[in-house]
Amino acid sequence: MTNLKSIIESLLFVWGEPLSYKEIAKVVERENSEVKRTLEEMKEEYERNDRGLELKSYSGDYQFVTKKENFDYINKLVDKKRKKKLSNSAMEVLSIVAYKQPVTRMEIEEIRGVKSNSSIDSLVNRNLIEEVGRLDKMGKPILYGTTKEFLRVFSLDSLKSLPNLKEIELMLEDEEENENK
Repeated sequence: MTNLKSIIESLLFVWGEPLSYKEIAKVVERENSEVKRTLEEMKEEYERNDRGLELKSYSGDYQFVTKKENFDYINKLVDKKRKKKLSNSAMEVLSIVAYKQPVTRMEIEEIRGVKSNSSIDSLVNRNLIEEVGRLDKMGKPILYGTTKEFLRVFSLDSLKSLPNLKEIELMLEDEEENENK
């Protein structure tokens, strides 16, 4: 087989959406471990070189994305309607799900102190959260968790990349300092 990196690069470019290393391994007829190792090498190469793209990983899925530094130029080229931002209530629900998952609607509402049906529906429709099971209790309530799309949207390699409480406090302090300048 010719250059494995070249083939993988072509597959990722043409597909556009995240692809799992296992899926790529099937297509190129190579071992999962070899493909994963090659993807990680490629990821490092893209990070080291001054290129317009980077290779991101999201829990075993890989995708090419443009570098953040180039956003202004891309934005000038593409006259694209921006997706409606998430409401504050949807962000609250998403945060609860991200940090407490798996979590039920009732648990979310208990934390927030208000009904959360529409926020949960909105997040499910945007594929940011999904049903991950049912609680073994009366009524079998739905358990929610985040999706791979959540990881992609927030540029997280895994849920372990979520900031902890101390990091959030430091970010808020920095934000406050910048606003007071």
